[in-house]
Amino acid sequence: MGNQISKWWDDCTRTCKNVTCFDECHCFRCIRSKSKNKANERRSYTLETVSMPYIDEVDSVTNDILSIERVDLCVARNGKTHRTNRFDVMKREISKLVVRRGQVFKLLLYCNRPYDSEKDAISLIFSVADVEKPSFGHGTLIAVSLNNRSTDLGKSNEWGASVNSINGDLLEILIKPAANALVTQWKMDIDTKILNNNMSKSYSLPQPFYVLFNPWCREDEVYMEDERARNEYVLSDTTLIWKGTYNRLRPSPWKLGQYERDVLDCALHIIAYVGKVNPSSRGSPTKISRALSAAVNSPDDEGLLLGNWTADFSGGVAPTKWGGSVEIMQRFYRKRKPVKFAQCWVFAGCLTTIARCIGIPSRIVTNYSSAHDTQASMTVDYFVDDDGKVMEEMGSDSIWNYHVWNEVFMTRPDLNNNDDGMYDGWQAIDATPQEMSDEMYRCGPASVVAVKRGEVLKPYDNKFLYAEVNADKVFWRYAGPGNPLKLIKKDEFGIGHFISTKAIGRWEREDITRSYKFEEKTDEERATMLKALKQANSAFSRYYLNEEFNDVHFNFELKDDIKIGEDFNVELHIKNRSSEKNYTVNGNLIVESILYTGKNRKEIKSMKFSEVIEPNSEKTVSLEVTFTDYYRKLLDQSAFNIACMASVENTDYEYFAQDDFRVRKPDIKFIFTGKPMHDVAHDIHIRLENPLPIPITKGIFQIEGSGIKEPIILKVPDILPKTVAETRFAYKPTYVGSAKLVAKFTSKEIDDVDGFRVFEVVPKPEDVLMDPADNDTIISKNDVVE
Repeated sequence: MGNQISKWWDDCTRTCKNVTCFDECHCFRCIRSKSKNKANERRSYTLETVSMPYIDEVDSVTNDILSIERVDLCVARNGKTHRTNRFDVMKREISKLVVRRGQVFKLLLYCNRPYDSEKDAISLIFSVADVEKPSFGHGTLIAVSLNNRSTDLGKSNEWGASVNSINGDLLEILIKPAANALVTQWKMDIDTKILNNNMSKSYSLPQPFYVLFNPWCREDEVYMEDERARNEYVLSDTTLIWKGTYNRLRPSPWKLGQYERDVLDCALHIIAYVGKVNPSSRGSPTKISRALSAAVNSPDDEGLLLGNWTADFSGGVAPTKWGGSVEIMQRFYRKRKPVKFAQCWVFAGCLTTIARCIGIPSRIVTNYSSAHDTQASMTVDYFVDDDGKVMEEMGSDSIWNYHVWNEVFMTRPDLNNNDDGMYDGWQAIDATPQEMSDEMYRCGPASVVAVKRGEVLKPYDNKFLYAEVNADKVFWRYAGPGNPLKLIKKDEFGIGHFISTKAIGRWEREDITRSYKFEEKTDEERATMLKALKQANSAFSRYYLNEEFNDVHFNFELKDDIKIGEDFNVELHIKNRSSEKNYTVNGNLIVESILYTGKNRKEIKSMKFSEVIEPNSEKTVSLEVTFTDYYRKLLDQSAFNIACMASVENTDYEYFAQDDFRVRKPDIKFIFTGKPMHDVAHDIHIRLENPLPIPITKGIFQIEGSGIKEPIILKVPDILPKTVAETRFAYKPTYVGSAKLVAKFTSKEIDDVDGFRVFEVVPKPEDVLMDPADNDTIISKNDVVE
C-alpha cells in the first residue's frame, strides 16, 4: 500500500511541477482548487491521511472523466477569419495561433469519448505567458466555463467559450477573447470534470497563442470603420515614406514586414522588456504607443535603434541604406542590443511595423519644413552674421527639411472632456529622440485634432507637436557682443508644409496638412496660434525693426528639378522701382551643404557683389555652382541651403532670404518578363542609369519584397558615365494578389537611391476554380480552406 501511494505522489509531482497542494494540482489524479481566487494559497497534506479506499475511489472517478487527447488549432480557418494567416508563426511546422481580441476563434478538441453536456463540465484557464504569478485582479489569469449554447459567449469585454458542434469524439468549441484583452501571448489549460464532482483532468496547450488588437471589432479601442483603411493601415506590409524638401517631395519605399520571421515576437519583447509595459496595461493602445515611442530609440533604455546624425557610420549601417524594418527587428531580437544606425524615417518605419504587427492602425507622416523648438517658445530663432551665414553656435532651434513621425488610430478615454470622442482618431507619436518627456526621450500620443485646435496642454506632448507644424520662423542679424540684435526676417508661414502620408490603396501622396493646422493667413490660424501661446504661458511679441523700403525689390530663386551630376545657378534679381534715384546694393550669395535636420552646414561656394541699379532698371546677380564644386562636399541625402544677404546703401534696409533644396537622384526600374504567377519562378530585371560625369564603383542592389524572406544582394560592375547598369534575380511569388518589390542601391559615389514596383500576382491556370468570365472574382485553391 505504501508503494502505491508513493507512486501516485511521484507521478503527480512529475506532472505538476512546483505544486505542493492537491487542490492546486493540474494533474488528473489530484483535486483542483474550487476557488481560483485562492490560487496562491497552499495547504499541506501528508500521505498518512490518504487511505486506500479513497485512492480506489479516485481511480474509479478519474477513469470516467472526459480526457482531451489533442487540440487542432484550426490555423488555416482562424488565420483567414482573423486576417493573421500571413504571420510566419502560423506557417511553421509547429505553428502558433494568432488571433484578434473581441473575435471568435475555433478549436477542435479530440477526446477519449463523446462529450456529454448532461454529464461533463469543461473550464478553460488562460494565463499571460510571461507572468510568473498571474492573477485575476490584474487580468493576467482568466477562467471561463464552456457554455453549451454556441451563441452565448458573454459580453464584449468578457472572455467567453461555448460548444459549437459535437461529432463523435470530436468537440468543436468557440472562444472569444475580451475586446479589451491584454495583447500578448497566452497559455491555455483545458480542465474537464464530471458535474457535481471535484475530480478533474487537465490538458495544457503545448504552445501559447497570440492575442492582438482588433480594428475590425467595434468594442476595441482601435476600431476603424473603413475597410479600405484597415487594409492599408493594418494589413499592408509595404509603404512609402516621403523625404526630400518642400520644393522636391520624394517618395521612398519601405518594407514594413510585420509578418516576417521573429518580428511579432520582437514586437512583444520590446513592449514587455524594453518599454516595460506592465502586463495589466498591455490592453491599452494609449499606454503601449507611448511606451513604444521611447522603446524604439535607445538613449534611455537600450531600445531598438541607435540614432546617428553625423557623417560617421562606422560600426553600423548608414540610415540611408536601410530599406525596411525586417532586418533591424531580426537583428535586435537576436542580439538584444540597439541596432546601428537610424534617423527619423527609420525610427518611424520600425514603429509602424510594430504597431501594425500587434494590430494598431498606423501610418507614417512626413512634415516638410519641420520646426524643432527647443525652448517651447513657438518660434524658431536663427542668428546670422553680416554675410548672411547662420551662426549655429548661437541657437539650438532648427528647421528640418523634413521630419517623419507616426500616427496611430485609437480612442482616447484618458483625455478629459472627450465624452463626445472629439479627440479620438489619429494620434501622433514620434520615436526620434529630440526632447525629453517625463524624463524619457519620447513623444505622444498627441491627438491630431487637439494639435489643430491649439490644445497644447492635452497629454501627451501636444505643445511640441504644435510647434513642429506651426512655429514662426525668425532671423536675427548678430553684429557682435554689446550690439543689439536686428530682426531682418520673420516668416509666419514657413513651417509645416505638405504634411504627407501614403494614400489608401494607391502608391501616391495624400496631403493631410489640414488635419494638423488651419489654412495659413486665415483668422482661424492666427487665433489658434495665440490660443496655444496663451496656454503655453510663452511671451509673444512681434518686432518690426527692419526699415520699410519699397524702392528696391528683390527676388531670390533657384532653377527647379536639378539632377545630381548637373551644374546649377543661384540667382538674385534686383529691381529699382524708383524713377529718379540710383541705388547701390551690396551683398553676398552663399551655397552650403546641410543635413536634412538643418544642422552641420558646410560652405560650398559664396560670392560677394556690389551693384548699382539705375532708375526703372533690373539686374541679375548669378552664382554658378558646378558638379566639381559641390560633389566632394555633399552631406547625407544631398541637401543644400542657399542664402542671400543684401543691403541698400544710405538706408537701414537689409534683405535676407534663404531656401533649401535637394538634387534629384535616379530611379531604379523593375522590368518583368511575363505576368507574375503564384509559385512560379520569374526573372526580374532591374536597371539604373548613372547620371554622374564620373564612373560609379562598388555598386550594390538590395532587393526586398512580398515573399522574400532574406534581402537579395546583387553586386554590379562599374557603371560608366551616362550608361545603364542592368542585372536580374529570380523571384517566386508566394501568394495571389497585390505584391510589391523594393530596391535600394548604394555605391562609393552615390547612395540613397531606391525604387519600387507594385504588381498583381495571378494564380496558375490549374489552380483556378472559377472562370473569371463567369464571375468578377477569380477564386484559386490558395483561397480555399479545406
